[in-house]
Amino acid sequence: MTDTKQSSKEKYRSLCIKQPSIPIFSQPWWLDAVAGDSWDVVLIEKGDELVASLPYVSRQRFGFKVLTMPTLTQSLGPWMRPSAAKSARRLAQEKDLLQALYNLLPKHADYRQNWHYERTNWLPLFWLGYEQTTSYTYRINALNDLGRVWDGFDTNIRTDVRKAQDKVGVKVRTDLSIEDFLALNKKVFARQGMALPYSEDVLKRIHQAAIENNSGKFFIAEDEQGRHHAGVYIVWDKNSAYYLFGGGDPELRNSGATSLCMWEAIQFAATVTQSFDFEGSMIEPIERFFRAFGATQTPYFTIMKTNSRVLKLYRLLQGAQGLLSFGRGKPNP
Repeated sequence: MTDTKQSSKEKYRSLCIKQPSIPIFSQPWWLDAVAGDSWDVVLIEKGDELVASLPYVSRQRFGFKVLTMPTLTQSLGPWMRPSAAKSARRLAQEKDLLQALYNLLPKHADYRQNWHYERTNWLPLFWLGYEQTTSYTYRINALNDLGRVWDGFDTNIRTDVRKAQDKVGVKVRTDLSIEDFLALNKKVFARQGMALPYSEDVLKRIHQAAIENNSGKFFIAEDEQGRHHAGVYIVWDKNSAYYLFGGGDPELRNSGATSLCMWEAIQFAATVTQSFDFEGSMIEPIERFFRAFGATQTPYFTIMKTNSRVLKLYRLLQGAQGLLSFGRGKPNP
């Protein structure tokens, strides 16, 4: 591990520049945008080479220090340098690195992180007393053949896209302001009687950081009267694009514009990356909508451990979605 917090973060910044396998949500610029000074990282070095990292976000909740997920962040968790070793040796290396990383974390009352879907071996943490639950995302795993992607859509999605284009006459624009997109985003939550689950400032910081890193774009469907029907925001790295959040006018929700925006986003993603991740949802109507794009259901793990007896008792009384719930805040489309 590095000697100081500052040197850890600076070494991690250098590592991320060199390692395209580190997902966007673990990139320092992303963590700066969503967590400010609340994130840090533990590192493992062998010689002069960084071989493993674990970024984390620390919060104070009711006097307890918790390591949790930052807002609008799909995954966090460990990265380990890819190994060409045979299976038995590679698993042994993963065990040693994972346990070493988690033993380096600062003292905390509760830990909870969503791992990237490619990280599937959590067994070494089970041996350290951690628990796991499985959630699902939906992914289009290859964007190299958009004709095949289109053919994989359910009929209702293709119908909605054509309806929005041909009957309603909406056009998808990418040159509007973030305030225009935010207005659509707010309407979706307002329709369901929900407050915006993140601050406008966070959304604007994400947008600014994504633009500076050439990693974000939004798509807004506008009709001939200048009305904004729906919007989709994506971010991407070299390996995948991710649907981050969306929005729409509830009075215009039957225009098919949401499906059109998503299709435009997928087509754009094919020009900058290899796959498309809908970020998933455990909410049935959202899952049904994402599944209709012909995407592959993909499991990912939430890894957790509660060290505080008080919090353990609270969870028993209130259930897993109590004090430290961290849903990503995706409303029904």
